[in-house]
Amino acid sequence: MHVFTSIKPMQEISLKLKAEGKTIGLVPTMGYLHEGHLSLAVRARQENDIVVMSNFVNPLQFGPKEDFATYPRDLDRDNKQAESVGVDYVFAPSGEEMYPEDYSTYVEVKGGATEKMCGRSRPGHFLGVTTVVLKLFLITQPNCAYFGQKDAQQAVVVRKMVEDLNLPMEIVTCPIVREKDGLALSSRNTYLSPEERAYALALPRALAAGRQLIQHGERNPGRVREEILRILESSPGIRVDYVEVVDGRTLDELPVLRGSVLLSAAVFVGKTRLIDNIDLEVAPCTAAC
Repeated sequence: MHVFTSIKPMQEISLKLKAEGKTIGLVPTMGYLHEGHLSLAVRARQENDIVVMSNFVNPLQFGPKEDFATYPRDLDRDNKQAESVGVDYVFAPSGEEMYPEDYSTYVEVKGGATEKMCGRSRPGHFLGVTTVVLKLFLITQPNCAYFGQKDAQQAVVVRKMVEDLNLPMEIVTCPIVREKDGLALSSRNTYLSPEERAYALALPRALAAGRQLIQHGERNPGRVREEILRILESSPGIRVDYVEVVDGRTLDELPVLRGSVLLSAAVFVGKTRLIDNIDLEVAPCTAAC
């Protein structure tokens, strides 16, 4: 496995591989890898000739009071894990390499999916996401890029950018990887105390209750949202950021639940912000409902 910290050699090898007819799968990460990240690399390994993993904590997507300075970092650990699942190249640039002093170009997907959910509570977040992701695409030249379903809104926004800019590549969304007790894997889980870790289980539990309502025939998105919110607000140690029940493809509101549906929530457990979601295909309600 080769590790690049500079843009030019990473881009040169990527262009060379593409010229040779190789397919490239990119796994964008902010490091401090867990099994969720590694599952993306495994999928990319199965579907491409070459696997590139980026490891970059992107300052543009953090707000001024967020955890950029304390976000966990351990490049040596990450490189060993990446190599263990067959990653060919790691691209791990510095902030100065990606955004030199005279940097002034940003990429924005306006309106729609960027203004709700995480976009509403984290202004400017998706401007940072789309800017860095487009730079990573241009540097590594992927045929496919792999994102986790836990970051469902991010995947929707990036897919829209790829569509609007006619980028010749595919965005692949992979299932959430969870702990045995249901908590979605996240690098930020390391912030949680044992007590907070127990409180955090209310998040997957509430979303699962919303799914169960739908499976039992509920097709009113407001009622499903109310049930998820009720469980979260009655759970100790939880402060709700948002709960949404929306179209899983566009994140638009739904008058009636059918087709692709996303149950999504963000909460604070102590100072730690956690997100989770459940995506499902919902059949139209029959008389039996």
